[in-house]
Amino acid sequence: MNNNTLDKLRKMKFYGMFHAFKTSLEGGKTNDYTADELLAQLVDAEWDDRQNRKIERTILYAKFRYKASIEDVNYHASRSLDRNQVQRLAECNFIDRFENIIVTGSTGIGKSYLATALGYQACILGYRVFYTSTPKLFAKLKMAKANGS
Repeated sequence: MNNNTLDKLRKMKFYGMFHAFKTSLEGGKTNDYTADELLAQLVDAEWDDRQNRKIERTILYAKFRYKASIEDVNYHASRSLDRNQVQRLAECNFIDRFENIIVTGSTGIGKSYLATALGYQACILGYRVFYTSTPKLFAKLKMAKANGS
């Protein structure tokens, strides 16, 4: 009966529930839970799985050049980065206010890394992101203006 249930969960694409139920069965923990606790655990697992897949999809569609995270940003004095300002930007409130960020500085100081880290953070918070370099952005804008889109 449990294999039939697992097959149905997989066919209905309830992958989070599938893995949580399979783990519970293999660990023999199904008897430790009441019916409502087991159901709550399965629903939470499905919710988490869908949220994680959504974030992974958003990151994939953003087309980042490399993986970056706000936690890994380097705040050495030579970079002149204000930790408080970066943390405020990482909250992504500027997106809701329709504001832009321009990251400037000399070559090799980590502008792309900082932009990527902010983009990753925005993806995690549920925003859609598209990562591109300035020359590619200007080329796309020029093409869009030329064809009226």
